[in-house]
Amino acid sequence: MHSPCVAKCGLNDDDFCMGCFRHINEIVGWGKASEERQQQIWAQLPERKAVMKGGNNFHTISREKWLAAEGKLD
Repeated sequence: MHSPCVAKCGLNDDDFCMGCFRHINEIVGWGKASEERQQQIWAQLPERKAVMKGGNNFHTISREKWLAAEGKLD
């Protein structure tokens, strides 16, 4: 299944990307997630987008945050 990434990455204060509306843990884990899990994530995105509409896209995903999220996958 293709990723919801829209190449406009930027995290809000709750670590949700304001481009694709996935949490950093979902972004990092996307490649290892089952197709069922990926479908669940896709299903949540429209509601998240509606709730977060107008939010700021000002925090980039730092290497530190990426590695911390990746460490939670194991």
